[in-house]
Amino acid sequence: MRLDTLPIGQEAVITAVGGQGALRCRLLDMGLIPKTAVRIEKVAPLGDPLELLVRGYSLSLRKEDARNIEVEVRP
Repeated sequence: MRLDTLPIGQEAVITAVGGQGALRCRLLDMGLIPKTAVRIEKVAPLGDPLELLVRGYSLSLRKEDARNIEVEVRP
């Protein structure tokens, strides 16, 4: 499943970070690395950006960038 399709409030674990070049480096620098827990907190009224909870801090991420992150839903 991709991060942009994760429902609000659902927790998941990042399994892979895609993208190329500067985009991939930027995602990794923001703490979006494999085996990290992530949860969708809010979605903007028009659906973009997403507010995530990662490592105890809030992070806003565009849906376009969230499509590059593979996650696995936690039971």
